[in-house]
Amino acid sequence: AGVPGNCVALYRPGPLFHHRLRRRSPFPEGEGWGQPRVAFSIEICYTAFTDVFPGNLGKRQFFKKRGFILSQKNRPLPEKLLPGFTVPRALRIVAGAAIVSFGLYNVHRQSGITEGGVLGTVLLLHHWFGWPASVITPVLDISCYLLALKVLGPDFIKWSVASTLCVSGFFRLWETWPPFLPDLSGQPLLAAVLGALFVGVGVGLIVRQGGSSGGDDALALSIAKAVKCRISYAYLFTDLTVLTLSLSYIPFKRIAYSLITVTLSSWIIDCFQKGKKNT
Repeated sequence: AGVPGNCVALYRPGPLFHHRLRRRSPFPEGEGWGQPRVAFSIEICYTAFTDVFPGNLGKRQFFKKRGFILSQKNRPLPEKLLPGFTVPRALRIVAGAAIVSFGLYNVHRQSGITEGGVLGTVLLLHHWFGWPASVITPVLDISCYLLALKVLGPDFIKWSVASTLCVSGFFRLWETWPPFLPDLSGQPLLAAVLGALFVGVGVGLIVRQGGSSGGDDALALSIAKAVKCRISYAYLFTDLTVLTLSLSYIPFKRIAYSLITVTLSSWIIDCFQKGKKNT
């Protein structure tokens, strides 16, 4: 059986993959199908084939019997918990969680800039109906994640849970110290721009790695994929909707600065997403 030559040319696995593949290969090294690069090409072709024809179990069994498909049982523990796990990917999510939580604690909380999305909805419902934030927040977040589960799949939920826990952990860490930045309440424009930079870069790093920092991101990513639009438009749609409703109890001047924050942060996140597609 022949293997398409373009697969061998396009995919160049590293030495670690070669080592693992030699150990799992049912053929002696250097003989026919057992060559690492050819076997890797077969696995890539298999993945592409099953994505297009998921119901063709005959091909699945053909490849699996020959040892080219790594079973879930033989994968490392991090890959079982988080599909596609790599150390650089995890470190980028940790860095994004640290950046966004730092901005929320040191800029947003100190200056009183309100938010759109889930947080803005929580504040809105609490103001008009008196519903406690401790109850509304998990209900809205879970609703957004259920929608994302249907639209984006279970792998996204797993990474989102991990990244959300990182954000919560870093936020708790920042709370153990006094604010690192001065109070910018008297300079709302500077606070709006600086807060947008922290949120945009932090969330952009997390979203680019396939996770989310909360229900806001899950909802925006689901909308962007469902209607096939840019993620910045999805963020703006949800944020502007909530901020417009918030005019019922928040002065326009304060909302205006929040509009600057959500618009700039949405654009930064979109830049990260476009960079991901380009690579």
